[in-house]
Amino acid sequence: MAGWFGGGGRRRAANLPEGPLKRYLAAPIPSGRTPLAELSLLAVDMETTGLDPRSDAILSIGWVPIEATTIVLGGAGLVLVSGEELGATGVGQSATIHGLTDDRLAAGEPLGEAVGELLEALRGRVLVAHHAGLETGFLTAACQRLWGVRPDVAVVDTMRLQQRIVAPGFDDEPRSDELRLWNARARFGLPVMGAHDALDDALAAAELYLAQVAELGLESEPLRSVRS
Repeated sequence: MAGWFGGGGRRRAANLPEGPLKRYLAAPIPSGRTPLAELSLLAVDMETTGLDPRSDAILSIGWVPIEATTIVLGGAGLVLVSGEELGATGVGQSATIHGLTDDRLAAGEPLGEAVGELLEALRGRVLVAHHAGLETGFLTAACQRLWGVRPDVAVVDTMRLQQRIVAPGFDDEPRSDELRLWNARARFGLPVMGAHDALDDALAAAELYLAQVAELGLESEPLRSVRS
């Protein structure tokens, strides 16, 4: 269990007030020995103003649960984050990528509530994302800012799984475009979806994960064989 969370973070969690982060840290996390076919996971995507958690902001969060080899659409969620913390500049030029305007974000939730909803959905699950460092970086930075604790997160990165498929040899070097989410999906004949919508992208990552596990024959393999 200690491998999933930094010891300092778990010790500090004992002093946290009741809330989503404390409940998340207290929930049992799947063992590294758990077969992938028995895992509870949560595919996650975030739209942000940029790529740096230190200076950029979360604008929206989408998630889709996966139970073993089944996507649970009934548990999917999407939350917009209020743009109040963006200051006078607002979303800026990033709106041309994700399409989220200042007016739309005005109806969003405070960051603490939005991240809290994600943590509730993620409790007891393994996070799945494509290029997962972005999601985990923004999530842990937000937790540090909101509650003073930066939790480690159990993660499976579909981009790394795709690298196994397109470059299986030790010295093989995949082309960068082969690892992009939509090109990876195309390899499996998965349908084209609208990019840069957090919920659509989370669903896209969930579908890709299941296709990759089947392609690589990993259903009976333990979580530790694929976690990032």
